[in-house]
Amino acid sequence: MSTTSTSRYQVLTDEQWERVQPLLPSNEGRKGHPFRDNRRVVEAMIYRARTGIEVCQR
Repeated sequence: MSTTSTSRYQVLTDEQWERVQPLLPSNEGRKGHPFRDNRRVVEAMIYRARTGIEVCQR
């Protein structure tokens, strides 16, 4: 799977991200510090699911 970005950590192509992004909640109307990088969070979730990394239980 190739991407149009130069990041080696990128999981989704730009085309895939364009399809996913509208499905996520927006920051509009929310109080506090706005969340900025939804793509990074979604790609981290995909990476964890793909590699089977355990969640740190404290």
